[in-house]
Amino acid sequence: MSAALVDAIEASKRSAAKTAVANHYPKDARYVGIGSGSTIVYVVEAIKELGVDTSRTLYVPTGFQSKQLIVSAGLTPVTFDSLPEGTVLDVAFDGADEVDEELNCIKGGGACLFQEKIVALQAKEFICVADSRKLQSRLLSNWKYIPIEVAPIAAYRVLRELKKIGSIEPVIRLRGVPKEGPLKTDQDFFIIDAPFPPLLTASDVAAGKNGNGVNGIWEVHTLAKTIKEMPGVLEVGLFSGLTGPQAQALGAVGGQKPVAAYFGLPDGTVTVRKAAA
Repeated sequence: MSAALVDAIEASKRSAAKTAVANHYPKDARYVGIGSGSTIVYVVEAIKELGVDTSRTLYVPTGFQSKQLIVSAGLTPVTFDSLPEGTVLDVAFDGADEVDEELNCIKGGGACLFQEKIVALQAKEFICVADSRKLQSRLLSNWKYIPIEVAPIAAYRVLRELKKIGSIEPVIRLRGVPKEGPLKTDQDFFIIDAPFPPLLTASDVAAGKNGNGVNGIWEVHTLAKTIKEMPGVLEVGLFSGLTGPQAQALGAVGGQKPVAAYFGLPDGTVTVRKAAA
């Protein structure tokens, strides 16, 4: 990848983050979720550039990297498990590895998927920020696998179960230096990367397609629930189902699916996709 292209991609991320923060950062924010990944650098930058008083705001990171970003920016981090009972985050910003046209997301390329999901589920709204390469018509079109966080003792059992439901050569993710063994998450769990054929959307199923796993073909949310039920699985890197407002209407706190996703284009413009009401 040329230096010019890298610069253009980074500029597109910055534009997407700036627009997302301008549109969704609450004026009197009390608690804000800060996700993981390369785009979040620009989210934190955009928050600082707003010029609002952040002295009374606590920022909830989804991992070590995001905590360091918060601290380096002079903002105040607070761990998820130290939040007072009943706390609801005003908003959570995070990136994604891939997003489909219904705003289902694949996350976990950076191995923080469990913490990313619990933060999203504790927020009034989840806002996704990415560059335009991440937007695809169906998940697993460009990104090739679903990250799954599993207990080490159950990893090989889960691998076998994934193959039974159509995953194509799932593997345990290794550290950067393979001889050091499997990568460990912040929970000391393993990550399994599970390829599947491109996933169907709810619209595909409504149009008559079978998303129940026949020949390994799955609808996003159905597959997420099926994998989550496997003993040993902590969390699945598919963010699907309800948005925050939809979940709140049913009496829950928040949802996995973003209410909006902002994608930076190479020309510096930003396109916005909003979830169906």
